Amino acid sequence: MNQILQTMKDILLRGGVRGLAGPILIVMILSMMVLPLPPFLLDILFTFNIALAIMVLLVAMNTTKALDFAVFPTVLLISTLLRLSLNVASTRVVLLEGHTGPDAAGKVIESFGHFLVGGNYAVGIVVFVILVVINFVVITKGAGRIAEVGARFTLDAMPGKQMAIDADLNAGLIGEDVARKRRAEVAQEADFYGAMDGASKFVRGDAVAGIIIMIINIIGGLVIGVLQHDLDFATAAKNYTLLTIGDGLVAQIPAIIISTAAGMVVSRVSSEDNIGQQLAKQLMSSPQVIILTAAIIGMLGLIPGMPHFVFLLLAAAMGWFAVYLTRQSQHAEAQEKETEATVMPVNEAPEASWEDVAQVDVLGLEVGYRLISLVDKSQDGDLLRRIKGIRKKFTQEMGFLPPAVHIRDNLDLHPTAYRITLKGAEIGTGEAHSHLLLAINPGSVSGVLPGTQTKDPAFGLPAIWIEPVLRDQAQAMGYTVVDAGTVVATHMSHLIHLHAAELLGRQELQQLIDHLTKISPKLTEDLIPKLLSLSTVQKVMQNLLDEGMHIRDMRTILETLAEHAPQIQDPTVLTALVRVALGPAIVQQFYPSAQELQVIGMDKELEYVLGQALQAGGNAIEPGLANTLLREARAATDAQERMGLPTVLLVPGGIRDLLARFLKRALPQLKVISHEEVPGFKTIRVTSMVGGRA
Repeated sequence: MNQILQTMKDILLRGGVRGLAGPILIVMILSMMVLPLPPFLLDILFTFNIALAIMVLLVAMNTTKALDFAVFPTVLLISTLLRLSLNVASTRVVLLEGHTGPDAAGKVIESFGHFLVGGNYAVGIVVFVILVVINFVVITKGAGRIAEVGARFTLDAMPGKQMAIDADLNAGLIGEDVARKRRAEVAQEADFYGAMDGASKFVRGDAVAGIIIMIINIIGGLVIGVLQHDLDFATAAKNYTLLTIGDGLVAQIPAIIISTAAGMVVSRVSSEDNIGQQLAKQLMSSPQVIILTAAIIGMLGLIPGMPHFVFLLLAAAMGWFAVYLTRQSQHAEAQEKETEATVMPVNEAPEASWEDVAQVDVLGLEVGYRLISLVDKSQDGDLLRRIKGIRKKFTQEMGFLPPAVHIRDNLDLHPTAYRITLKGAEIGTGEAHSHLLLAINPGSVSGVLPGTQTKDPAFGLPAIWIEPVLRDQAQAMGYTVVDAGTVVATHMSHLIHLHAAELLGRQELQQLIDHLTKISPKLTEDLIPKLLSLSTVQKVMQNLLDEGMHIRDMRTILETLAEHAPQIQDPTVLTALVRVALGPAIVQQFYPSAQELQVIGMDKELEYVLGQALQAGGNAIEPGLANTLLREARAATDAQERMGLPTVLLVPGGIRDLLARFLKRALPQLKVISHEEVPGFKTIRVTSMVGGRA
């Protein structure tokens, strides 16, 4: 008892009085199977059952996607239990009091038994069986099949949808909270269709139970009426059969309504409109279809022997409605043209001025005319919002605010092409189709899709431009499916990370310094410009960014510069000293949680030769040695990648800068760190070797 009281207390604390509504409802439904109910209470409960079914149907019709009515499988179970409980309660009353007359089980059952079937129990049986067949064979079976297929395809598509969410998150298009919400929606969608697949079995069982209960009631009523109450066979058959038919009809009509609601929920395609709006838009959007239908109906009405008045009346009504829709469409188009039409004033050409001097955009995006819809808010283009998200994510990751992206159309480009520029020079180009989706092959897809073969412009992965209707199929096969706006945004995000050093101009650095001065004035007041010029600090920052490092830890960077600036002014040497100070962060970037660093080492003799070359004053490597070094570095990198380990080359600090600059262009994936940058609490294990064996 204490445990029960504690459970009720927990429910009240979590959900208040509403938390007890569900358990109380289930207990009341189950108690109806045991406790006798008076006819008046049966009337109320049967009426409530019909009202509940109608309410569920209206809610199902007004949903815009299946998850808007996620509780529907539970509602389906509860409504089925309610109908079965009412059947049991009414059966008890029918068999106990059926000999007294047709109103023995209440006015609702009497009305359904007399009004709907005219008091003819033979007609009632036929109508009841037809309703059960419609519910069981047509509606419930179809809805159950749709739910079963939907559950299977939803589960198959989950990996692709999760990868698409991760791709949007990595591209900066969405935040962590939105990504978490979308992942939950994907899992909830799979749970919903699985639950609907199981809940449809309850409805099918309810239909079978309705037939069995009807047969039992008729046979039991005849036996009780003839043997216990001394009724003649005809009177007993009429009384008990009409009561049974009324009982069955009053339960089957709500069952059909609920089953129809289930079919609507699982068969609809998610959109911003509810079912009524979709029907109005998609069925009534084409006057030509209505005119053709009216013509066919009219011709049928002219055939001898056909009901001419009805057919011709319907044809005339449909023709009038088609003409009305055509006029409305023409009126809307005329208003749109009037709004767009503008009168260009004729002015004299102004004199040239300094205002006509156009500065080159630091970051630019040029699009062909077919891609204008991606950046036009009036056409639901969201590329501007995505680019804002990219800049925000870049700022959080790299530590400074990049210049704004200037977007313009370029009629010289191919209609579906776009170009990304940096200081007026092209750094990336690609093609996108605003009405198609790009299915990217991550390397583990299970089939081939119809479409235009291409490559992902950001990372060069094989991809296919597909129709939107193939999205679910592509995700089920393992493709990562993204729209055209995401393609362009991901490409831009990739490029601005690659060119981060060039994006840090003096203006951006000065804004960063001003921001730091407000927070920690002591960091900057003695360094710039007393000890170092802004250009020297800019060069150090650019050196760090050029090798993929972020500059979020400005405290460490500026403190290190302030410590060594009185003796050293060379940006390259200062960069090396800053890297040593940032050593733990650099190592963590390549080895997030590893205590042992599995690195590529370098042969001691090769280190000595490179060191001698530097001491001799050379900033370049002799061609023969360069070829050998590049070949050995490529082989070691390939070996490291085959083992699934980070491609990090560990060398002495004296030659790190020389090797980093030499290997960057040929092997951009190979990162070079020095011994001094490795924290003392980390252990090192050489797994590959440049110029020797591990």
